[in-house]
Amino acid sequence: MNFKDLTSKTLISDNDLAWQELGGGVKRKVMPFDDNLMLVKVDFEKDAIGSIHNHPHLQLSYVARGTFEVTMGEDKKILNEGDVFFAPSNVPHGVVCLKAGLLIDIFNPHRKDFL
Repeated sequence: MNFKDLTSKTLISDNDLAWQELGGGVKRKVMPFDDNLMLVKVDFEKDAIGSIHNHPHLQLSYVARGTFEVTMGEDKKILNEGDVFFAPSNVPHGVVCLKAGLLIDIFNPHRKDFL
């Protein structure tokens, strides 16, 4: 399935979508999206790093599995399954995976750079 298909579908099986290998023990799967909203699954092996970065998008991330050390601006906190972090526009943030895990990231607007 190509990314254009994801903007026209409302019901999509996870098995129909492929993981994108990002290297360093990280892979992601872009889920359905439109111009305003995007959901992305990001799978981390233990000790994998989501480097400190920022972007103009709003980001809300749900820890679906695992344990992460999350840096948000000047703050750091250990988050576990069921926890959430919010990354406001242009605030530097990143993660270190302490126990293999999965983040569910939601962006507004969608991340064109992921397509």
